Amino acid sequence: MATDKIPVRITVNGRRYERSVEPRMLLADFLRSELRLTGTHVGCAQGSCGACTVLINGRTGRSCLAFAVQLEGAEIRTVESLAPQGPLNAIQQAYHEAHALQCGFCTPGFLMVTTQLLADNPDPTDAEIRAALAGNLCRCTGYVNIVRAVKLAASRLREAASAAGSAAP
Repeated sequence: MATDKIPVRITVNGRRYERSVEPRMLLADFLRSELRLTGTHVGCAQGSCGACTVLINGRTGRSCLAFAVQLEGAEIRTVESLAPQGPLNAIQQAYHEAHALQCGFCTPGFLMVTTQLLADNPDPTDAEIRAALAGNLCRCTGYVNIVRAVKLAASRLREAASAAGSAAP
């Protein structure tokens, strides 16, 4: 039995896309197969590991649990949005410097969670960082360096915001 495709319009990383997709196509598959944005990884396909985390209308969400057609009109940000044309952004740089990654499979999900965390709370405590990261799993590296990376990124982002604020007339 053939499945009728459904039109979907989604904005991803600031660019609007219109596609006709099968109703059961997951957002992760839409991003990876339809848009060729392969930074979003699928680990467990059950929403448990966090590797597929993206921002959906500014909040973290598991792209392996959402159907693309459910997100009609939504704004999606993937890891590709963090430094699309240039050097690493402050969060990516902090992860690199703090050795907060090893194989890198889980890293996109951690980066997206960190992006939302620091947007909501520019000066999180260790406990707040650990709580925010609790839904993301890493099997290669210890979480100590990931927490260090988030603290380093938070510090740098606060410094940059302070410098920008003091430069205003």
